[in-house]
Formats: sequence, structure tokens, C-alpha cells
Amino acid sequence: MDARTRLMLRRLMLRALLAVVPAAAAGAGAHAADGPAYPRRPVRFIVGFPPGGPSDILARLVGERLSLHWGERVVTENRPGAGGNLAAEAAAHSAADGYTWLLANNSVFAINPSLYPHLPFDPAKDFEPVVLIATQPSVLVVNPQLPVQSVQELVALARQRPGQLNFASSGTGTAAHLAGELFKSMTGVDLVHVPYKGAQPALTDVLANRAQLMFATSASVIGFVKDGRLRALAVTSSAPSPQLPGIPTVDASVPGFEAVSWHGVMTPAGTPAPIIEQINRAVRSVLEDAEVRERLSALGADPAGGTPSEFARYVARDAAKWAAIVKRSGAHPD
Repeated sequence: MDARTRLMLRRLMLRALLAVVPAAAAGAGAHAADGPAYPRRPVRFIVGFPPGGPSDILARLVGERLSLHWGERVVTENRPGAGGNLAAEAAAHSAADGYTWLLANNSVFAINPSLYPHLPFDPAKDFEPVVLIATQPSVLVVNPQLPVQSVQELVALARQRPGQLNFASSGTGTAAHLAGELFKSMTGVDLVHVPYKGAQPALTDVLANRAQLMFATSASVIGFVKDGRLRALAVTSSAPSPQLPGIPTVDASVPGFEAVSWHGVMTPAGTPAPIIEQINRAVRSVLEDAEVRERLSALGADPAGGTPSEFARYVARDAAKWAAIVKRSGAHPD
């Protein structure tokens, strides 16, 4: 882990510890949670991916429910590009008044700090963690022509055929790529990484058996698994996924393996603590709604929640894990 990544992790952990201090101690004169109304004008929710994708759908789902709750609009603003870095830069340089949010994810805050030599923002210094919205496990899928029915059989076959099995991903340094690298590291198998320009072409080649396996989002492969065009071996979360009942975890065969995507709310550094607490409570309330949970499930996502300090610690742990994998794999941005 390089010095820059270590500094980022120290800052995240310090912020997590400081966040334990009650919001009331944020300073005399700060707006109390039951003080002046928040929000009093529309909130901008910046998303680093195009409209129509899972991240955009999730942000709009939460934003629409909060708009109804508050009577003020939460407006989704899409700023795709550079693996989410453009959106993060825009949010980092916005006013710290609670009216600009970023849909933070594992790519920007856990992977990109180690992947990119220079970022136009500091992930640990420029943001306040607010709340973890949801986690999203991937599924280890193989083409049915591959003669394996389990993770154990895949590992055994890969050891018999070193360097002969290809795993597809949506690009170098993406979550799908690094999940494969983590799997290689923890099992000692020799798989060949084949990067594509996006998840869809990667999945297309697994379906055509030009690549044999892939770590894919559950929402993108459930239909193919059900119709037999792909075989699901395991999910990458530490617990089984409700969306794929009966499918074991990778962890059951490779103890300690976990590779999930996550989404949360962050605001620019310096956002008043009472406002952070209000946003946190409001989002957590939305996540308890049965219809919201059902729609998240349709995206293959599991609702989360928790406090700002818990979210900060979660990010710090995830960043430390992926920093080691990025370094070991030699991954770099395309």
C-alpha cells in the first residue's frame, strides 16, 4: 500500500472516530436537528453514471421518496466519466451546505484512490460520509459448457489448466476485474483476465463461451441463470443472496472472500453535523419502506443504513482491501 493510500485511510478512520461525537457538540450556533427547516430549497444529487443504469435508478428512487417526505425536490444530476471521478470532483468543489450530495460508491472511494495516480479530489479529506444506502453482491457465473458445478470444481479445473481459463470483466480496474483478482489471490489459480469496454460485451462473450467465467451483477445475469444460458456457482457477499436462493457464497469454499459493490450518500467536507444527521435519518427511514426495499431487491441490492461513523469505517476497510489487490494485480486505468 503506497503512502498516499495510507494517508487516505488514516483520514477516513480519524473521521469515523470524530463522527462518534454527538451532533449536538458540533459547535455553538450550529443548526440543531429540530431547528430551522432543512431542506428549504432543492437538493442536488450527483451521480457519476449515465441515466438508466443501476446507480441512476437507485439515486432517483431514494431522491423521489425524500422529495415526497420533505416537500422539496431532490434532483438527480448525471455526470458520467472517468470511473465516477468527474462527479466526485464536482461534488467536492461544491458548497458544504447540505444542498449537494454525491452518490458515492466503491469504485470512487475504495478502488480509484489506488488505481489512479492523481485524482482531482481527496476521497478522505473532501467528503463527509453520511449513510450507506445499499450493498450489491456479484455472482460468479460460468458458461454451462464449462464442466464445473461448484467453486471447488472450478478451482480444481483451473489448477489442472493453468492459464487456459478466461475471466471477463467490464474493464481493467473495475469491480468485476478486481473481484477476479481477489479470487485468484485467495485460491492461487491462474486465470487470464480479458477486459471489455463495458459489462454487456463481457457478458455477451461469456454467453458465447469466448470467455468462460465472470463476476457479474446479479441483476444482469438472473434471467440468463434462470433460462440455463449461464450457471451461477456462487454469490460474492458473505451471506446468501435473497435474489438467488439456493446459490452458495464464494466464502463457503474460499473463507474470507467478499466482493460487493456499495452505494451511499456523501456530502462536501464541512457540511454541518446536524444536517448530516437529518439526511442520515431521512435516508434510513426511506430504506425501511417496503416498496423501496422491493425495488432495491429488483436491482439485486440489499438495503443498508447505519450511522455516518459506521459508513466511514466501512469505506476505510474496503479501501484498504482493494488497495492491496490493485497493487498485486498491477491494474491501471484504461
